[in-house]
Amino acid sequence: MKKFVLNLVCDDSAGIISSVTSYVTTSGGNIIESGQYVDLDDKRFFMRLCFEINDSVTLKAFQKDLEVNISYPEMVCNVYDLSIKPRVMIMVSQLGHCLNDLLYRYSIDQLPMELVSVASNHERYKSRVEHEGLEFHYLPITPDTKPEQEAELLKLIDDENIDLVILARYMQVLSDNLCQKMSGKIINIHHSFLPSFKGGRPYHQARDKGVKLIGATAHYVTADLDEGPIIEQDVKRIDHAASASDMVAIGRDTESQVLAKAVKLQLERRILLHDHRTVIFQ
Repeated sequence: MKKFVLNLVCDDSAGIISSVTSYVTTSGGNIIESGQYVDLDDKRFFMRLCFEINDSVTLKAFQKDLEVNISYPEMVCNVYDLSIKPRVMIMVSQLGHCLNDLLYRYSIDQLPMELVSVASNHERYKSRVEHEGLEFHYLPITPDTKPEQEAELLKLIDDENIDLVILARYMQVLSDNLCQKMSGKIINIHHSFLPSFKGGRPYHQARDKGVKLIGATAHYVTADLDEGPIIEQDVKRIDHAASASDMVAIGRDTESQVLAKAVKLQLERRILLHDHRTVIFQ
């Protein structure tokens, strides 16, 4: 048996759950996980089913038959074979906490992905990455060479058949063109002090202002900088005794955990987009 995940979005109406689950079971599927949600304001229905099915059933055939038998207004339906792991590229600059966390989680099979390569505009983590037996791509960038660097990056993504790019503190703004071409396929992480404390030393700025909460946000990358649909967030409370270095350490731990959670949700096909928001079946 293998596992399929079915994600469906459509206009809400009566009988959707019954018809979809009946189709899955009559096709030989055994439903092991089910989640549904209706946005009452927009009258949109969201559904995620995870089910076991015989190895002889192909993903292509199941999806084709589903489209013939199930139809609702404004429907978008995708089926995924969980045995086919998404191919992933990580991008990093000079802060390695998120990269190291992802490499460790990948090494203990906590993230169901095929990590293909790591790309960076610096060579700082080249030996670290190659020690894990992974390809390292050094893509230096200046304001004058940004278009050429992104063209090379897109070629790598295409050549390596990358399904997901993880920005593990990659400190370069991606162009609108790249964001559009990879829409829904790039996840970023940033600290929660934006937009209040921009630029360098944000934790030092926050401490000077007496901030008591440290958080992180993982989101899809869009052309609107740091404003893409949010996937995961967390926050840690601190007090006056926390030094700037304490805050940096807490912040980096939080960023690593939030990014890993967001990536896992993506890999397990638990995220459905709804305009500028996300519907997530935990």
